[in-house]
Amino acid sequence: MGDVTGFMKYSREDFPKEPAAQRLKHWKEFTNSMTEEELRRQGARCMDCGIPFCQGGCPIGNIIPDWNDLVFRGRFPEAVERLHKTNNFPEFTGRVCPAPCENACVLGINKPAVTIKNIELSIIERAYEEGWVKPAFIKIRTGRRIAVVGSGPAGLACADQLNKAGHTVTVYEKNESLGGLLRLGIPDFKLEKWVIDRRLKRMEEEGVKFRTRVNVGADIGAKELTDKYDAVVLCGGAESPRDLSVEGRNLKGVYFAMEYLVQQNRVNAGRMVDSKSRITAEGKNVIVLGGGDTGSDCVGTANRQGAKSVKQFELLARPPKERAVHNPWPQWALIERTSSSHEEGVARDYGIMTKRLSGEGGILKKLHAARLEFGAQDSKTGQSPMKEVPGSEFTVDADLVFLALGFLGSVRGGLLADFGVELDTRGNVKTGKNKMTSVEGVFTAGDMTRGQSLVVWAIHEGRAAARGVHDYLMATTSSLR
Repeated sequence: MGDVTGFMKYSREDFPKEPAAQRLKHWKEFTNSMTEEELRRQGARCMDCGIPFCQGGCPIGNIIPDWNDLVFRGRFPEAVERLHKTNNFPEFTGRVCPAPCENACVLGINKPAVTIKNIELSIIERAYEEGWVKPAFIKIRTGRRIAVVGSGPAGLACADQLNKAGHTVTVYEKNESLGGLLRLGIPDFKLEKWVIDRRLKRMEEEGVKFRTRVNVGADIGAKELTDKYDAVVLCGGAESPRDLSVEGRNLKGVYFAMEYLVQQNRVNAGRMVDSKSRITAEGKNVIVLGGGDTGSDCVGTANRQGAKSVKQFELLARPPKERAVHNPWPQWALIERTSSSHEEGVARDYGIMTKRLSGEGGILKKLHAARLEFGAQDSKTGQSPMKEVPGSEFTVDADLVFLALGFLGSVRGGLLADFGVELDTRGNVKTGKNKMTSVEGVFTAGDMTRGQSLVVWAIHEGRAAARGVHDYLMATTSSLR
């Protein structure tokens, strides 16, 4: 590293953010960039640690120490080149990835970790500003045609890799616009959609073809697709939400989180939404069930819509502020985290079990819950037994309840039934090491095979599937990395 004592001289500095009261007035991103001098100091904090645990903590194996050092030296063109070697879309991960790399940073053992995620985003945005991100025109084509079903991060990464290898790739998307949950699931205040369009434009210029409003398995059958293409890659995501089986679940005012988030993203994009089906938190008491990122996104969305109050309940116990003994570095730290949406206003509570919902005239009015207590953690399973605390029942006003309880896997029937692919014991699409399904020439990647996960894991999956497809079609050692 250029400054071997940088980690001792400089403190961690994050991107400055607009005050909460100000950013709640709009739907745009609200972080501000750093000066080059400030960024270079952050790059200097990267240690010459010998073994880059950060790189091991990153699902796509980003060569983090290299581009940290290049930023410190002001060599940004080389930094973006190094970044693109492992990451097709650093502008996505630099915004929405929870940064497992920072959890594995050696400096993070006893000091705040290096700002890897912010440096990553700064590199790619500087590259776009300077015109360094140019289409890589493919001179030689293999003559092989591949269909990618689904345009989320897994599908896009797979398509990008295969296109660069010289194959002709067509991406099919059932919705009206491309990007999957990047487009319709993640709120604009975390990822503005022009960021996706900017990358899609480069991919189109490089030769990738996109077809929207085509529901494979309904509009086009599996046989038609497999007859037309040399290989098919299924990247349809894990769209089956976990439901809440309690009395009152069918009252008006209870929605899955994705119903809510997708609708608001469509409204932000200028699409018409029928007033009768419009879900708005304006002036209402909102309760979000589920303490993960999706629940946090619902909190931020409700506050921007002008909710009267916002509460977030988590079934599990409150995580510790610091790592527990059984959760050592460099594992992902199982600690209580406060997102930017939490900063904007929410009452969070843990160990809460929803017992029933009640209302009047079919409309939600109350949530009835009880508190849970947890026993000692099982050393084998890592789980803690829970039981209801006697006499802990309570009732809260609720005009809207959003279910952010996770996902159960891919939607059964339709696409998967049409292709006839085998599922594993968890209900995900079963694959071999090369990401091929039980059907010859049909591959899969992303949440459809992995289960609900992160954008960075989806990119990893897409790249892995591309290697599998390339090897299958070319019958040679893969040149794709």
